[in-house]
Formats: sequence, C-alpha cells, structure tokens
Amino acid sequence: MTETKTQLQVTVAIPVKNEEANLTACLERLGRFQEIVVIDSGSTDRTAEIAEQFGARIADFNWDGKFPKKRNWLLLNDPPNQPWVLFLDADEFVNDEFCNAVERAIRDEAKDGYWLSYTNYFLGQPLRHGLAQRKLALFRVGNALYEKIDEDQWSQLDMEIHEHPIIEGDVGEITVPIDHRDYKGLGKFIEKHRDYALWEARRYAKLQNDPAVWDLLTSRQRVKYKYLAKWWYPAFYFLFTYIAKRGFLDGGAGFHYAVYKAWYFHTIRLLIKEQQSQT
Repeated sequence: MTETKTQLQVTVAIPVKNEEANLTACLERLGRFQEIVVIDSGSTDRTAEIAEQFGARIADFNWDGKFPKKRNWLLLNDPPNQPWVLFLDADEFVNDEFCNAVERAIRDEAKDGYWLSYTNYFLGQPLRHGLAQRKLALFRVGNALYEKIDEDQWSQLDMEIHEHPIIEGDVGEITVPIDHRDYKGLGKFIEKHRDYALWEARRYAKLQNDPAVWDLLTSRQRVKYKYLAKWWYPAFYFLFTYIAKRGFLDGGAGFHYAVYKAWYFHTIRLLIKEQQSQT
C-alpha cells in the first residue's frame, strides 16, 4: 500500500535564466509542495517549456538595474500563495527526507525562518567536508526581505547572490542537506565566480561607506568583509577549509575546490586594490 504524503503549504520559488540543464532534475523532486514558481529572466532555451511541463507558475522578470532584484521582486510584486516560501536555485535538489524535515519545521509556530544546509558537488563528487554551505532560504511569507544593497547600474547580476533575508522573528535550522550540483560543468563554475568576484569587490567598497549596514550582516559576512582585502585571506581560507575543516578527506575534488575558492578570494582582493587605485 502506497503511503500518502502530506502536501506542504510552501511555495518553492526558483530564480532562473537558461537553466534547461538543471531544471528538470530540480522540479521532478518537488511534488510535495503546493506551489512552484519559476522566476524567469528572459530565458532563450527550453527553461520555460520545462517549467510548464511540471505545472509551475512562471513569473517573468525584467530587471531595470535597480532594487528590487529577482527574489525581492517576487516577494513584493507577485507574492507566493502559500504561507511559507522556499527559495531554491535550479541546481539544488531536495529529497523526501528533506521534505519531511520541512513538514515538521513549518508546524513550529515559534519559528519564522530556517537556515538550510547543502551538500556541494564538485567535479562530479560530493564534498562531505570543508566549510559547510548554509543559506537562510525558508521563511514565512511577509516576514522577510533580502538585504537591500545600493547597487544601481553597477552590477549585471539580476538576482540576489550573497545577500541574506532579514527575518522578523526567531530562526531555526534544518540539518537534512539539499544537494547542490550544477550540471553545466567547470567552465560555468569559473564564469559564475568571476561575476561573483566583481560583485563582491564592488560591495566591499559600498560597505566601507555605509557602516550602519554592518549591523545587518551575519557573523560569517562580518568576518569575510572585515578581512577580504588582506593579502593573507585567500591562503587562510584554503588552509581553514582544506586542513582545519578536513577538506582533504574529499580527495582530489576537495583539493581543487579549495584551490579554486582561494583563487576566487585572491581575485576579489586584486579587484578591490584596482578599484582603490582608481579613486
């Protein structure tokens, strides 16, 4: 006899642009959620067709270079129809164990949001060690917006990248991990991190001129932006994630991932120095 599983009163919101490589694997795991919204930035591949095949609601987003970006735009202009919203990227995949954890979590009337954990994949291998990825990506609708960053026209990224939601209320944690595995390959990984590095360098400059924003940062963000421009930070990150956090136990994939992340932070530092020399 097949067990009937509870439909979760959660809207899953998936920001996308040309995600046909990942989207099917993401959507086919979301049958227990009451609503699926795909927020599309003018995809030119089969993204919209795939979303329609799975019965997802498509919200078309055209960014004007100003606030709000994609996730905040949905919350403010086309709100989810369920009391909770879960933001997933197209390369993030849930399983039944995670859905069961969500079912338990949203019953807790004392909580208004949850930190989520992720298992990163790199070069086709899961990374079980190293610095854990966490995001505040499940919360009650109406109780949170992502950080507002003054970045009018200086960024080409139309979606919140490293901003986190500001939650009104208590926040818990779901420890069952989401699989984060991008099927687009190493070239796309490098391209994304180049774009992220440009964004981080510009945000660093903005933070220096707006000390009030520091009160809204998470503890991890404060550490990052305090030391991001230091010459030793990329090497420290490599040693911390590869040695202290035992990334070496992930073999070659763990080593290469730590090297690429150190390269990423080194690139940010050089971009910061370049910006400072031009002012």
